[in-house]
Amino acid sequence: MTDRTDLLVIGGGITGQCAALAAAEEGASVRIVDFSRNAGSHANAGSLHVQMQSRFLRLNPHLAGNLESSLPLYLQAVSAWEALDAKLGGVELTREGGLMLADAPEQMAFLRQKAEREARKGLSVDILDRDALFEIAPYLGQTVVGAEICHNEGKLNPLVANRKMQARLDALGVVQAHDRITGFDMGNGSAVAVGRARYGADQIVIAAAWGAGGLASDLGLPIPTPPEPLHMNITEAGAYQIRHLVQHAERPITLKQFRSGQVVIGGGWAAREGSGDAVPTILQRSLMGNVALAAKIAPGIGGLRILRTWAGYNTPVDGKATIGPSHRHPRIHFALPGDAGYTLGPIVGQCAAAQALGFDPLTDPAPYAVSRWAA
Repeated sequence: MTDRTDLLVIGGGITGQCAALAAAEEGASVRIVDFSRNAGSHANAGSLHVQMQSRFLRLNPHLAGNLESSLPLYLQAVSAWEALDAKLGGVELTREGGLMLADAPEQMAFLRQKAEREARKGLSVDILDRDALFEIAPYLGQTVVGAEICHNEGKLNPLVANRKMQARLDALGVVQAHDRITGFDMGNGSAVAVGRARYGADQIVIAAAWGAGGLASDLGLPIPTPPEPLHMNITEAGAYQIRHLVQHAERPITLKQFRSGQVVIGGGWAAREGSGDAVPTILQRSLMGNVALAAKIAPGIGGLRILRTWAGYNTPVDGKATIGPSHRHPRIHFALPGDAGYTLGPIVGQCAAAQALGFDPLTDPAPYAVSRWAA
């Protein structure tokens, strides 16, 4: 048995790290236990999503209501990232808006309808015709006829953010262990997480993304967390011109450019799921299709070479965050962002830690309570 802590966080991605950070800043003793395999945060590309992603709506139309009802949380999440950016001393965060492109009239009609729904939830959105769009994004291809712009969206450099977050946790004395938690022992006024070692704590937060499903099942909660393997690319540096987070109304693409000039290309192209605990691997058709589509949408980047390509796991759950204590074991809490986990991680992690330890959360977590799974 390790030394007992006030809070044990299972999962060392951005959600778990922000839970640990919030607790440690309140004076709690904190330990993070992380499996250190297939971590979504360390494969993430740094998009700060707010508007409803067309890809999610296409693939999960039955979950559109969950995503739409969560839009206020996305707004608050980007504000939480801004506060974290200041706290960490800068993670190259910018909020110049996100574009969702259209290249056909029916896609523009879809964007107009989507923008109306988003505006009712408090998002700052506008529809841009071709002329207005090309004034702010002259690098786009001639097939693009217009776009929706969400002024709330942004981007950051996750390599910088992850490094600075780790340094901050080290400075606060947060203890970290590499282990895979497989179950719990409850009783004697504390909770014990069990892996190769036993980790005692007054409270536990599960922030393990795709790894949370099995632990939830052991607690009587049927929370689906299948890993969704996705593909990413990054180019050599070019002239800085893509100032927005760029998506498409129908085609699977995201583009963003770091201040270094490197362009990150993604958008939901499939990777091959790893067998067992193996890491996901690249599919050649995704690599070729992804970069070809990027060059068509933004011809200005067509001459840049791809330096690296990789895969990571997204965990969409049901399109809605899960935050709070288990119905059977109130000492065990969940911090699962649902889709766009890197965007939502800071606010979901902080709220879960606040509920566990009794300080003020950044937002009311009640709409995301675990009780919907118990029901």
